[in-house]
Amino acid sequence: MGAYGAAQDNAGQGRETMEIKTIGIVGAGQMGNGIAHVCALAGYDVRISDISAEALEKAMALIDRNLERQVSREKISAETKAAAMARITTTMTLSDLGPSDLIIEAATERETVKQAIFEDLLPHLSPNTILTSNTSSISITRLASRTDRPEKFMGFHFMNPVPVMQLVELIRGIATDKETFDACLAVVDRLGKTAATAEDFPAFIVNRILMPMINEAVYTLYEGVGSVRSIDESLKLGANHPMGPLELADFIGLDTCLAIMNVLHDGLADTKYRPCPLLTKYVEAGWLGRKTQRGFYDYRGDVPVPTR
Repeated sequence: MGAYGAAQDNAGQGRETMEIKTIGIVGAGQMGNGIAHVCALAGYDVRISDISAEALEKAMALIDRNLERQVSREKISAETKAAAMARITTTMTLSDLGPSDLIIEAATERETVKQAIFEDLLPHLSPNTILTSNTSSISITRLASRTDRPEKFMGFHFMNPVPVMQLVELIRGIATDKETFDACLAVVDRLGKTAATAEDFPAFIVNRILMPMINEAVYTLYEGVGSVRSIDESLKLGANHPMGPLELADFIGLDTCLAIMNVLHDGLADTKYRPCPLLTKYVEAGWLGRKTQRGFYDYRGDVPVPTR
């Protein structure tokens, strides 16, 4: 634990942990709908906000399908699924999330977008509302400093796909108090997931290690050391990874990978984090991976085919 984390622990001694009952989620995309799924299943009342009615409809349909898959595998009962779906509501009005005990922002990985969301939320928040971001790399301290409650702000980073992945990174900003940390830790516990506490440095723990590996795999392709297929097979069979690094990059989204590499490069000023020019080129082409049907693989046919 860093010095400021220890200082906040001491400052917060003697306070009771705030109980979270209602959770607001900003963004109905891949991460937002997964977070809503696990929160509703754990008994929280959930409200999802998005600027797109279509995105909200798709999110509800996907949550329904994913819960039904759990029913078919006898992980949950049909009654549990129905109760979870009943706990989720949607809105296109961001201010409707204001009364929530906890808000988890899960919008696109761009700092200006996240800052604008928090700015729009501020006038509508309850005094005790905790603000969190699902950012995978952006400074929590910096995001918190633009709000009226930096002590009630922290990083709440879920892994994708949220219903499957067990880890949640909890990231304290320099001002985050112990009460806020404890309340978020209690949520992670209730979700049946495991928390890893990370200090607020670029890309935290998982992406600080994962993204340079993916970037190095792209350099390996760029320099002609190996083909897409040989690189992915080598890591799957040689390092026992469940998915090759280029396949994983397509799953995450090449735009997200590039954004995180840029955060690392800018924040740490070390050339070892320089994004591979080939990664930049794919993003410029709009080949962002699975979500656009093309990335390091072409997904438009029955079987993914390498694009290089």
